[in-house]
Amino acid sequence: MTTTTPDPSGAGLSKLPAYSYVKEPALQFAAHRSDGSDIHPLRGLDAYGPYTITALAHYTPAIRIATVGPAFGQPQVKELLNSLLRVHNPDDRPDYVPQYKGFEPIFRLKLKPAEPDAAHITWPGNLDGLGTAGEPHERVTGAIAQAVAQLASVRSEFDVAVVHFPDSWGPGLRRQGFSAHDQLKAVAALAGIPTQVVNDRVFNFRFTASRSWRLGIALYVKAGGIPWKLAPLPGVPDATAYIGLAYALRGDPKEARFVTCCSQVFDADGGGMQFVAYDANDPLEDTDQARRNPYLSRSDMRAVLARSMRTYQARNGGSLPQRVVVHKTTPFRDEELAGADDALSAVKEVECLEITTSVAWRAVWLEEGQPERGQRSKPHSWPVPRGTLVDMSGTSALLWGAGNARGVSTKGNFYQGGKSIPRPLLLTRHAGSGPLELAGLEAMALTKMDWNNDALYDPVPVTLQYSKVLARTIANVPSLPRADYPYRLFM
Repeated sequence: MTTTTPDPSGAGLSKLPAYSYVKEPALQFAAHRSDGSDIHPLRGLDAYGPYTITALAHYTPAIRIATVGPAFGQPQVKELLNSLLRVHNPDDRPDYVPQYKGFEPIFRLKLKPAEPDAAHITWPGNLDGLGTAGEPHERVTGAIAQAVAQLASVRSEFDVAVVHFPDSWGPGLRRQGFSAHDQLKAVAALAGIPTQVVNDRVFNFRFTASRSWRLGIALYVKAGGIPWKLAPLPGVPDATAYIGLAYALRGDPKEARFVTCCSQVFDADGGGMQFVAYDANDPLEDTDQARRNPYLSRSDMRAVLARSMRTYQARNGGSLPQRVVVHKTTPFRDEELAGADDALSAVKEVECLEITTSVAWRAVWLEEGQPERGQRSKPHSWPVPRGTLVDMSGTSALLWGAGNARGVSTKGNFYQGGKSIPRPLLLTRHAGSGPLELAGLEAMALTKMDWNNDALYDPVPVTLQYSKVLARTIANVPSLPRADYPYRLFM
């Protein structure tokens, strides 16, 4: 921040550097169409169909759904899935959500129940029906294991398993260090089975168009489809890879000395999403500060990024990326930067970016006044535009990833959520060079790559959003083998 000479009244005048504006990134739909792009994910799907509109249809004519859940919930699950076949008009966010026209008109695939009876598993309605041996969460763990084993025996007969965890199982679904949701994801991932968890609340969710968009996109992705990718970003090399890092402490967080690092690897267009889970070999410092902000040693950072590069190469014919961007939410320590340099020495450009979400900065967008008429600036009725970037130091900048997204709404202005003053992200570059506007553009684009949502954007880039998901799963299911996993198995 720069400060001017104080005015005669004694009040100091200060001002921020001039801001710049990052244009809303476009998404690419229908891979065979050169004109199939839009900034709005649902509008693009409605107009052009999903990115893999032709590819997935050659693989299968229908997405087949297996089901698992208590007998009393089976009619509700059936109705929920049938509702995806019907037309729904939006009754929440009508300026953003388009009409849902039905699963097949949107995704160009049928949606139907799996045929064999073995793909439909009935659980008891209460925990007592699972037996009396063990704690409630242990009985739920056993039920999950048995269900996944049965589904694995008919794996070729279905594409996605919809699993209903009823509220009546509450005592067995969550406790300190245990989540039935994460347990299911981990066990099913080992069997290569994508799952969609539903609870009782989804049956009564009254905004059926929004529910159908969210659930329809999720089932399409979990069946192997790609709804959209990033359209080419100006100034970004094609052979760019994005890696998001998140850490989970092993054992009791108050005493843990070792971490598990979870990275997620993306191609330049936001595709090729793979998780990498890695157990660090070197201990943390024995301090509370180190446990609040976990980190990797030089050798562990080198190892996890080298594995991430092998994952990228496996999807790209053995080729290395020309540029790698690494995201995490905590500062990069010197030993982490050294490890990144070791692992990525063959890559031409490497950028290490810390993305901080909890910052004290806020801003109000002002309407320009007319001094010649004595009119001063006044607050605008809409927040700061999404994509506004303020350079703070040459190596850091504030980016309004949330804000007024012009051109998205049918009414011109659109502020997702519509509440409070949007909080910016703080981007801090620890390694790399080039304009911060490019780092901001990429961060903005990656907020739009959450395929488990129908929103325009997430609060943070998906590099961080989903590496954190795997880190949380490992924290709750420490027995999950440290390996590479497709993104769709954990979403």
